[in-house]
Amino acid sequence: MQIQAADQLVAKKCKPCEGGVDPCTLDEAREQLGTLPGWHLTHDGQRIRKNWTVKNFLAGLAFFNRVADVAEEDGHHPDLHIEGYRNVWVELWTHAIGGLSENDFILAAKIDQLPIEAKQ
Repeated sequence: MQIQAADQLVAKKCKPCEGGVDPCTLDEAREQLGTLPGWHLTHDGQRIRKNWTVKNFLAGLAFFNRVADVAEEDGHHPDLHIEGYRNVWVELWTHAIGGLSENDFILAAKIDQLPIEAKQ
């Protein structure tokens, strides 16, 4: 996988993945995450995650609706979590390959561009 700046990732569209592709390596994932502030590896390097604290429950739901619009447009869907009414996180991985693909980093970069009403 070629390491790309966030603006390069945003300019791309996720490609359908039905398996048969190797997930990116741990080194590639770590290097790519260097261009995506706040995202970190989870599940032994098979997923990426970012956490936010939002103003309130409705702010979290509004953010998730914006994420859902972007995810649906690209055909790549994250796991969305809300806990304690204002702690939200997004987790990405390519289910078909059981690890990370370029799609995960593309969607992470696009999510980073979305407005979020963070706790002051």
